[in-house]
Amino acid sequence: MYYIVKRLLATIPVMGVVALFVFSLLYLSPGDPAAVIAGDIATEEDIARIRASLGLDQPYLVRFGHWLWALAQGDLGTSIFTNLPVTQLIAQRVEPTVALTLCTLIVSIVIAVPLGVIAAARAGGWVDRMVMAISVMGFSVPVFVLAYLLIGLFSIQLEWLPVQGYKSLSEGFVPFIRHMILPSVALGIVYMALIARITRASMLDVLSQDYVRTAQAKGLAPQTVLVGHALKNAAVPVVTIIGIGVALLIGGVVVTETVFAIPGIGRLTVDAILRRDYPIIQGVTLLFSAVYVIVNLLVDLSYTLFDPRIRY
Repeated sequence: MYYIVKRLLATIPVMGVVALFVFSLLYLSPGDPAAVIAGDIATEEDIARIRASLGLDQPYLVRFGHWLWALAQGDLGTSIFTNLPVTQLIAQRVEPTVALTLCTLIVSIVIAVPLGVIAAARAGGWVDRMVMAISVMGFSVPVFVLAYLLIGLFSIQLEWLPVQGYKSLSEGFVPFIRHMILPSVALGIVYMALIARITRASMLDVLSQDYVRTAQAKGLAPQTVLVGHALKNAAVPVVTIIGIGVALLIGGVVVTETVFAIPGIGRLTVDAILRRDYPIIQGVTLLFSAVYVIVNLLVDLSYTLFDPRIRY
């Protein structure tokens, strides 16, 4: 219980530092949204008037204090260009992003963990070398390059899957899956490679332990030894890398949603950056950071399931 409370309290200063960093980074970044709103033919007086109406002419500490106070009340601000609450804009876009992230997680874990286990069980064999080769390729190919290759093959040449777009699950399971396959695979390749490599390394370490050799000497089935004994004890590094790898998904979501024209939070972020819509950028960045912190917190708490010593 002490460990859980300690980890929960540790997230508070982390989010405070993240909030300070996000606001400061955008405050110091070049570009003036007031000039973008005013247009090319606007005068300096027009730009100054817009800056004043948006509160962009106030000192750093004043702006940060107002933003932090609003944030404490659950208000992420108002979009400069649409004049809509940032929370409303995020809520409108959250479904496609969550769907893409969950599909990528499921596909990556279901494929990568068995591949890592098989590679460790056949260490040095052709299966092991093939899995490692695929992992190296997964790390080497950028997400957008793989995305365009998949679109060119499966959407344009074979015409099996749609080129881009998004279908909600409420519109039917088949259309939903058809639109999720290519984005999930493109986004998940690097994630799969990472999980497969860590699973293989962790399994090789566990398979060399005395209790595994004892289980094998007792005549237990290879599947029982691998899954029931080895994989369970090798799960801590695997669970850790799954949590850490969420950062890869958060970064890849922006690129993937842009390539496949998915109207999610990633596309919202790209549009906000192009227009220098600071409240949206701050809100989305803070949201992604909070998700990353929460996922890592859940990973830390999951250690109590795999390592009983932490409970004490």
